[in-house]
Amino acid sequence: MTALSGASGRIAAGERGETRIADRVVAKIAAQAAKEAIDEPAPEGAAPRATVTVHRDAARVRVSLELGYPCDIGGRCGAVRRRVAERVKALAGMEVPEVAVQVERLHPTGASIAAQGRIR
Repeated sequence: MTALSGASGRIAAGERGETRIADRVVAKIAAQAAKEAIDEPAPEGAAPRATVTVHRDAARVRVSLELGYPCDIGGRCGAVRRRVAERVKALAGMEVPEVAVQVERLHPTGASIAAQGRIR
């Protein structure tokens, strides 16, 4: 039986149920957050990808991405972890106890290619 709240006829908060956010939605949020965190144009088809495992109100995230090199790889990965955790919490309301970042490939940036010149 549903409990009505006062004269307004509204259903009490505890009786309304809950909203479940699909894993793929959380993965899209995480991928976009990773893209924002690295703040560099990715090569064609190299946008960050994310996979997510949701259990109750917590999401464990794995992000795969490519980075321009040379760069501070550890610093970039840390920025991705922080940004993904912030955005998933803000937009999906989930805690993010783990963000694993996998750098699949390093690609030379335009400035580093020009600085290298000819290499034997």
